[in-house]
Amino acid sequence: MQQPPWKGIAEGRSAEDTGSGTTPEGPRRAPAGARRHRLLRAAALGSAAAVVLAVTASASTGRLLADTASASGPVSQGRSGAHGPCMISGELGVQMSEGIPTGPGYARSTGTVRALNLMVDFSDAPGEGSALDRLGEFFPQTTDWFRTSSYGRLDYRPEVPVPDWLRMPKPFKEYGIERGAPFDPGYRELVEDIVAAADPDVDFRAYDLVNVLITPNAGPSALDTVLSVTFAGNHEAPVADGVPVANASFVYSRQDDGSGSYDRTGYRVLPHENGHVFGLPDLYTRDGGGAVGHWDIMSEDWGANNDLLGWHKWKLGWIDDAQVDCAPARGTTEHLLTPLATRGGTKLVFVPTGARTGYAVELRTRAGNDEAVCRAGVLVYRVDAGVDTGQGPVTVTDATRDSGGCTRSPNVHAELSDAPFALGETFVDRGRGVRIKVAGVDLDGNYRVHITRAGKA
Repeated sequence: MQQPPWKGIAEGRSAEDTGSGTTPEGPRRAPAGARRHRLLRAAALGSAAAVVLAVTASASTGRLLADTASASGPVSQGRSGAHGPCMISGELGVQMSEGIPTGPGYARSTGTVRALNLMVDFSDAPGEGSALDRLGEFFPQTTDWFRTSSYGRLDYRPEVPVPDWLRMPKPFKEYGIERGAPFDPGYRELVEDIVAAADPDVDFRAYDLVNVLITPNAGPSALDTVLSVTFAGNHEAPVADGVPVANASFVYSRQDDGSGSYDRTGYRVLPHENGHVFGLPDLYTRDGGGAVGHWDIMSEDWGANNDLLGWHKWKLGWIDDAQVDCAPARGTTEHLLTPLATRGGTKLVFVPTGARTGYAVELRTRAGNDEAVCRAGVLVYRVDAGVDTGQGPVTVTDATRDSGGCTRSPNVHAELSDAPFALGETFVDRGRGVRIKVAGVDLDGNYRVHITRAGKA
């Protein structure tokens, strides 16, 4: 989860989409609402990305050299002039903005990324089973998830220089860790103790991010409260081997809903937390509403597997500019979308509606990480780079509003499960002069979409 610096968990208000969906049966309005940082090697203070937290959260200030290998992959990527109007951005101070490119202070998201994994227990919560058993709850599943989602562009390498439990010098209760806990003082003390315990066997300079896998019996069940959190870009974090432990994800109890799916789905809290490491915000909101539903792991990381939105894949450098169509001009343009889960072809059309906002259009099918898709089609969602993490920066438009959805999978937001637009259906935002029509489907399963801009670019 992503959390604001004052809390440690990013919970937010629901966001309301002002557009409307229109199907052959008539107009439909979009719903409101949803739910939930890496070892920096550098030394210069990052500016805009300064203070952010994630719970499964993230927080804090960014300190890095933007020209080092530690810099966020997309930051250094050149963007073509044709995509300029679609590279929306937020103001300074927006926490984990959806803007492109991703700001400095996060781990690179392409190429080889080395993840340090440390398993931690306490005298009042001794590790259950072996530390490697705990590690096995997350790997190789997390590595595979990133490989699939990134089309092989992220080589995520989990490393375990200490294969045993690291016993902390104080009982868990004495650290004062609770949901929304700030970095100081409890987490600072915990990180200092972790560094002291691991430093004889670990060269912290060798890693891009840190995963602290806490014994599950420390703290409450995830069904009662979620403690998992990520602190990102915290240049004031304790130093180990000359570098601040500035980006670290802490995973606590098991996200087990009792449905019997934990062995298959329980790992997904970690790719969610690591999403913050790469600069992605929380898409769930404080009121638990369904702004995004199960269409992005930064929204729902419980239950059935799901992928990232195409917008996030562009931010992370997993989709090339050549695979993104920017549609800022008036008139009608035609675009051929290939399924997001497959390699190659156009993955995203973006329709900017301002310097900070726009509509993203992509084709979602049941493939790759998207095992819960029960209605394939064109997903339309509004992106606002001026909205903080956990406050509703993305809102999916529901093409079949109030239908009750098409899935009964546990922990999948049912109402938005059938949100994609099907052949012949049209999304309309009259206020912004945007019309998106699903005009055709070819024999290979690619969708032809017509974008009409009635207003000014």
